[in-house]
Amino acid sequence: MGIKKAKLLIEDVAEPLEVMFNPESYNLAFSASYSEKKIVGLDGPVSQFIAGESQILNMTLFFDTYKPPTITSQEEGGTDVTKITKELAALVLIKGSLHRPPKVTFKWGGLQFTGVVTNVKQTCTMFLADGMPVRAKVDITFKSILDVETSKLTSPFESPDRTKVRILHEGEQLWNYAWEEYGDPEQWRLIAKANGIMNPLDVVPGQVIKLPPL
Repeated sequence: MGIKKAKLLIEDVAEPLEVMFNPESYNLAFSASYSEKKIVGLDGPVSQFIAGESQILNMTLFFDTYKPPTITSQEEGGTDVTKITKELAALVLIKGSLHRPPKVTFKWGGLQFTGVVTNVKQTCTMFLADGMPVRAKVDITFKSILDVETSKLTSPFESPDRTKVRILHEGEQLWNYAWEEYGDPEQWRLIAKANGIMNPLDVVPGQVIKLPPL
């Protein structure tokens, strides 16, 4: 079996962008956000899960268009490597047809990471006598994006089968509870109706909130 090149599948582009050399390594980062609430009488704060953070994929890709001297020609050659690397740099720019940067899927072996490119750093490392860059490395960062509907299907929240009661804390809003209980922040309207709340911003810390069953 031959070596398979890593590919970038770019939204709204028919042909995938194949890397010149597979990365030597890549780094995947996972994290979650928690808030800390100080409770009188406890030795330390109580941690409450808020939400998962976006996954981050980092790697360095190498590009080489240099042509060394041959027996028939003693001159070095090559093409401008930035003509290739600019395709990666374009992934952080707004695409006219989408009105935003495109979604990108990096696919290589068992890794299939879908998100957006948030950072591209290019370093040219070799030049011809006239200054043309013929070798470069590109540090690229991908950030995952969450599809709420897909997320609810793969990790569904349990729908409460009875009314629950919560005490509103500082900085919390109805949509926080809607996401926590139902997996859908839009369900804040259901909570507002159950509590006779006309304006979702018209709530105060310490207020008792009922969370009705769906």
